[in-house]
Amino acid sequence: MSEKLNLAVVGATGAVGEAMLSILAEYGFGDENVHALASANSLGKTVDFGNRSLAVEVLDDFNFAGTDFALFSAGAGISLEHAPRAAAAGCTVIDNTSAFRRDENIPLVVPEINGDLLKDLPAGSIISNPNCSTIQMLIAIAPIHKAAGIDRINVATYQSVSGAGAKGMEELARQTMDRLSFKEVTPSVFVQPIAFNAIPVIDTMQENDYTREEMKLHWETQKILRDNNIAVNATAVRIPVFFGHSEAVHLETSRDIDLDAVREVMKKAPGLVLVDSNDPQAQVTAVTHAAGKDAVFVSRLRRDLSHPRGIDMWVVGDNVRKGAALNAVQILKMIVTGKMPVES
Repeated sequence: MSEKLNLAVVGATGAVGEAMLSILAEYGFGDENVHALASANSLGKTVDFGNRSLAVEVLDDFNFAGTDFALFSAGAGISLEHAPRAAAAGCTVIDNTSAFRRDENIPLVVPEINGDLLKDLPAGSIISNPNCSTIQMLIAIAPIHKAAGIDRINVATYQSVSGAGAKGMEELARQTMDRLSFKEVTPSVFVQPIAFNAIPVIDTMQENDYTREEMKLHWETQKILRDNNIAVNATAVRIPVFFGHSEAVHLETSRDIDLDAVREVMKKAPGLVLVDSNDPQAQVTAVTHAAGKDAVFVSRLRRDLSHPRGIDMWVVGDNVRKGAALNAVQILKMIVTGKMPVES
């Protein structure tokens, strides 16, 4: 590597790309050489990077030779086309899309959980970032899995519109104004109106009647926790919140573990904040706790009345930050330094 790292952010004009650039500056990469890449439609635009601006470059024309790391967040199709090209040039790719998550030869990494997979990876590797809902759920439950094993997870996710990008946020804002003005709304980004509503469909329906978003929680949990026996039953719901996903998680442990022991392992877990209080005003929410924060937050921790080894909890996290951009930057930081970054 050169004295300064050469970095590229693919999808730099999108919500996650902008967050990646901001977090790169926060996490000590502000002085590195950074290329902001996007489609030809963005040529002539600039994006913020710390205390300076970067001119947007065209991805199709970019030569990745000499680039040390590239962070991709421009859609699975773009990653499938350009990530192998970058890797072939010797650039290590950290991909935030679904393109490579199920590939057995590509590590799917949450640094706090399975960061050991990053050790001694050769230049030109591709590393996959998990789905945002998977990341926050596993940050919360991985300490329990390590302590007592997990047989089964039932989870209902309540996901913000930023998970669908800037157009999703624009649609919620527009429909909210229309509803308050007693106008009819016409959905385009979402399959049904999102303002003042909850839509029980995220991504495409699969042959087994689950959505692809729900199946991601199943597939990715098994891969990250390295346990194909964990059964994950998910329902994914889109709700009219701009930033931050919420999850009602119900799990069944393999071995007996008392709730005090669960509290202890969760309090020691990196990237996780347990709010252990019965005060209704202390309970964590996406808006009051998670939005703009690095950590995943848990409250409502309790014993499941319906199962002797059941544990229930409420989990919130910023889907754009920890659920996407921060996780990618933490992967980068861990490779460069050999250790987990200190959380802000």
